[in-house]
Amino acid sequence: RRRSPRSQLACSPSCRSPRPTVRRPRLPARPCGLRAARFRKSSSPSRQALSRQDSQYRDTVLVPRSRFPAQLPGRLQPEAELETQQKCGFSELYSWQRQRKAKQEFCLHDGPPYANGDPHVGHALNKILKDITNRFYMMRGYKVHYVPGWDCHGLPIELKALSEVKGAENLSPMEIRQKAREFAERAIEKQKSAFIRWGVMADWANCYRTFDPKYEANQLRVFYKMYDKGFIYQDYKPVFWSPSAKTALAEAELEYNEQHVSRSVYMKFPLLKSPPKLTSVIDGSSSASVLVWTTQPWTVPANQAVCYMPDSAYSIVKCTTTGEHFILAADRVESTAAVLDRQFEVMSTCKGVDLADGSCAHPTIPDRVSPLLPANHVTMAKGTGLVHTAPAHGMEDYSVASHHQLPTDCLVDEGGFFTEAAGPELQNKNVLEEGNEAVIQMLQAAGSLLKEEKYVHSYPYDWRTKKPMIIRASKQWFVNTANVKATAQEVLKKVKVIPTSAANRMLEMLDRRTFWCISRQRCWGVPIPVFYQKNTGECLINSETITDVIKVVEQQGTDAWWTLPIEQLLSKEAVAKAGGHDVLDYVKGQDVLDIWFDSGTSWYTVCLEDSPKSGVLSKGGVWSHTSSLLDFKLSYQRFYFLATWSDNSTISKHSFSRRPLHILKFILFKNFSGLVLKSITKYFMHSMYLNSLRA
Repeated sequence: RRRSPRSQLACSPSCRSPRPTVRRPRLPARPCGLRAARFRKSSSPSRQALSRQDSQYRDTVLVPRSRFPAQLPGRLQPEAELETQQKCGFSELYSWQRQRKAKQEFCLHDGPPYANGDPHVGHALNKILKDITNRFYMMRGYKVHYVPGWDCHGLPIELKALSEVKGAENLSPMEIRQKAREFAERAIEKQKSAFIRWGVMADWANCYRTFDPKYEANQLRVFYKMYDKGFIYQDYKPVFWSPSAKTALAEAELEYNEQHVSRSVYMKFPLLKSPPKLTSVIDGSSSASVLVWTTQPWTVPANQAVCYMPDSAYSIVKCTTTGEHFILAADRVESTAAVLDRQFEVMSTCKGVDLADGSCAHPTIPDRVSPLLPANHVTMAKGTGLVHTAPAHGMEDYSVASHHQLPTDCLVDEGGFFTEAAGPELQNKNVLEEGNEAVIQMLQAAGSLLKEEKYVHSYPYDWRTKKPMIIRASKQWFVNTANVKATAQEVLKKVKVIPTSAANRMLEMLDRRTFWCISRQRCWGVPIPVFYQKNTGECLINSETITDVIKVVEQQGTDAWWTLPIEQLLSKEAVAKAGGHDVLDYVKGQDVLDIWFDSGTSWYTVCLEDSPKSGVLSKGGVWSHTSSLLDFKLSYQRFYFLATWSDNSTISKHSFSRRPLHILKFILFKNFSGLVLKSITKYFMHSMYLNSLRA
């Protein structure tokens, strides 16, 4: 069949003009309705004729032919991708670029992902962005240094490992550690396989894990250096405590439930000694009291004082129905009267300083005196402007007690139950449940309870057990951030932060943080290398003891702290130097280090003096924050903050079991349509965009 000159030109390989449009005969409209089947049957011959005509037209258009398939079936796509990775040498790219000659070296210090589950979208976003950064510098001629690692200790892994075991409460510390290690190792293998599958360029042959003996030994070196310089100390003070996990937690490990419901109470503290400047106003009334509001009735047995704001105005009011006199903030008179459903007549108004030298009777313990003390943490936004102060259960309360030398005894044990010191009415009762109810009943019986109501407010929860927290005084180990943060803030100003909006926020975090509790009452972690005298409880740690412990840890890992007798960890020479007599007079400490201390010291292993200085430190805010506190020289030149945002514009927590995990599996092993892949791409872009706006 002859072709027209136009057809010949269109088929020429050197032609750049568009392919000619072939006009096809219009097909008849498809009928519809009840007779559709009859029409379809009768129109078959005409459609066959049209098909033959189309075939004739197709034969006149010549296009290049190839045996390479234009589109692969979905079932073959994963195999084809793996074959491409192997033939193109994806796995050899990192070693190749490390061996080439390059004048400059670039190091990306990666915050270790947590080894507590399968890979998800947060991992993908994190690793892909870092891989883009590394490849960018590699293409610019840099020799890239990127050693990935995993954060392997901590309560989340321990809880997940124990959830798979029956009778977990009967396991020994070493059995718990073994279960947790096995769980972490499985999670690492899953995540590592996924990262390699995604084509991430890294030194996969030399990954670090925070439970590696070398890493643990380096962590203990950092701990002792900070202790020796006075940056780490032991103290008794209130900390955030998880009764469900029976351990102290840092602020970064808290989640706030905005819909938590507390049982708030209005109660009165009868005046024992009227403030001198108010004696004439109260006129010796035996029924004068101060009004106090609290959302934590269970802390009332630990009350040691009532605090007021020195610069605020306070009123002495008289209840028109009972004749009682009450003292409360002037700004809170109307709202308090409305809540209590009473009529108050204002007798006089004074300044907070006029309340000095007054004292009250404890509402449930008649022989205890609670003085009226000034404090700057008192707020007029809610309550009565007078704050019930329990030093063992509040940071500000403890500060007031320390200044005025008040008792700070804690009446609550590790599980959140009242101890014997709380009295027979409260002993062994859960402070957040039946213990709270018992205290309210005691207030009612003493005639001190004026009103009880439910109060919805933001309240801290354990980020893993999802149970309410309490504040509880205990002996813990702390980083004195007051001594560290000045240096950290100074060197941080020399580092480029991306995005720039995160720089001020991080400086504010450093300025706001007064101390960091780094001890945890669990067994899956790096032990705090301290020995205690059995009789006095005095701690023993010096250069000799830490050297002996580090030698053992480098050879056997931190399991040795639990398996070896104390004679093999503590030498006689170290005991003698400390003024002791016998090694057996001491016991090993039972606390482990906070996992943020674990990951925050990764620079010591990854960025040693003989390694290149890190060009970029990339991870979330908490890890960057702790790294800046623990690395005084800052082994990096730039920060990069990233986060994955959910649909409601809140940061997605990696601990949540959610859809992205399944999305990644389907991407790798299922035949997804273009619409689904487009939506996944949109998810990534949306996360990156929100991150740039909100970081």
